Amino acid sequence: MKIEVNLVAAYKLIAQKGRLTLELPEKSSVHDVIKAVVKTAPALKSHWLEKDGSPSQQLHPFLNGDDVSTLSEGLNTCLETGDSLEFIPPLSGG
Repeated sequence: MKIEVNLVAAYKLIAQKGRLTLELPEKSSVHDVIKAVVKTAPALKSHWLEKDGSPSQQLHPFLNGDDVSTLSEGLNTCLETGDSLEFIPPLSGG
């Protein structure tokens, strides 16, 4: 299945690309996409993964506009062809 991945702001600069189209097996999860993106753009690894390889708490993917952390399955949410994932770095300020 094909999944569109959008990298925003600093992630786009780090990866040196803003959009990826990934071909993944059926029933792949958001977590599987994270691993695939890191393989495609290894510069993101230190920003997206903890030292043990688990996704960083600072990483907040959005699936079709919804924050994945608000979905019942979270990072284990299975994707469908045509889904879009957007990765936006954490922002701070006042």
